[in-house]
Amino acid sequence: MSGRAFSLQVRQLLAASVGVVAFLGLTGYALDQAFVEAAGSTLRQRLQNYAWAYMRGTELLRNGDIIPPDIPPDARLSSVGSGLYAAILADDFRWESDSALGRDLPLHEALKPGEERYEGPIDTPSGPIYRQSMGMAWEISDIKAVNVTVHVAENTVMMDRQVNAFRRALWVYLGAAGVLLLVVQTLALRWSLAPLRRVVTDMERVTSGRQERLEGHYPQELTLLTDSLNEMIDVGREQIARNRNILADLAHSLKTPLAVVRSELDSDHSQDEVRKTLGEQVTRMNQIVAYQLSRAATSGHQTFAAPLPIQPCAEEIVLSLEKVYADKNVLCEFDIDPAACFYGEQGDLMELLGNLLENAFKWARHRVLLTVRAMTIAPQRRAAILITVEDDGPGIAPADVERLLQRGVRGDERVHGHGIGLAIVQDLVKAYRGELAVERSTELGGASFVVRFAPTI
Repeated sequence: MSGRAFSLQVRQLLAASVGVVAFLGLTGYALDQAFVEAAGSTLRQRLQNYAWAYMRGTELLRNGDIIPPDIPPDARLSSVGSGLYAAILADDFRWESDSALGRDLPLHEALKPGEERYEGPIDTPSGPIYRQSMGMAWEISDIKAVNVTVHVAENTVMMDRQVNAFRRALWVYLGAAGVLLLVVQTLALRWSLAPLRRVVTDMERVTSGRQERLEGHYPQELTLLTDSLNEMIDVGREQIARNRNILADLAHSLKTPLAVVRSELDSDHSQDEVRKTLGEQVTRMNQIVAYQLSRAATSGHQTFAAPLPIQPCAEEIVLSLEKVYADKNVLCEFDIDPAACFYGEQGDLMELLGNLLENAFKWARHRVLLTVRAMTIAPQRRAAILITVEDDGPGIAPADVERLLQRGVRGDERVHGHGIGLAIVQDLVKAYRGELAVERSTELGGASFVVRFAPTI
């Protein structure tokens, strides 16, 4: 059994934690290295200044003796074991600061004039040290010069203490910053994911029956999701309601023929009369069942239906109708927008166009016109379409339009004339949330059936 998947908030927090730790770790490492380099550079500059101070304050006598300055550049040079040491070397002379007394330090090497070295850390019996060394030629007469070397060294205690203090402060502050960033990230995630939690809560209310749809205002990024969910909820409820209506209509429509059959079976009529009546009622019930099945087979609006091109379906239907009504020599013209598509089942599109075009062929004199237009819509929504089927027949009186468009209560009602198949067309149009209107054709003069499908998600 697979484990439970982490929530989005936990995933985001884990990702943010990894990012914060990596960022603060790299930042801390970079700052640490920068401070160590800065501390080393400061130490070198300080030792170099001490060496130059000794150079400037030292006197060289003609006999080769060296007199160092009375006051050292740093008081630690006068304290034994202070960690700061100095030494001056000449040809036959050597001087060491009081702090270097009794210490075995590498301050014996003589340098060439103009030579300068900075080395460290150097391991010594007294601990690691950093050493700054400078060599120069000191003229004591016009013909004689003495090579002098100045060594200044310092152990790593002070520098290590500074680095350790900086590191403690650095990681304390970076750790506090990391905790603060994670707290802020947690609060930001809770705030940013609140709309998703609200969607989940609303869906729980919908599934439990406490709420009909997802309500409230959601961020723009979730609008398409919530609208799609609402569309699916509405479609499901509409499908249930439509199926209930179909079953109710079927039961209601079958009551009369069944009552006639029962009455005929209980009557004293002859066998031929009973057989004739039963045949008529069976045929009638078969028509009722076929009609209701066609209604039930209607898929209706679907949130994720793929777009279907309309022209191929229309051409297939017209080819069949031209054979059926070949004696009328009807010309069917198309004016179909290539961008117009039907979002639904192909069978529903065939049923819709088939009934409308068959009705037009039946009543047309010579011409039928099918017009399909894609209507302008907002982004991220399906294109609305307008389907118009016109003929040059006698047309429909305005007084009869309202009666023709009324929803039939009894499934076996049949409207004569232009009403053939109209009940099925109306059910299809309603299932896809469209509108059906019957008008006078301005182009051909006969009837014009106009179907409008509004833009949807």
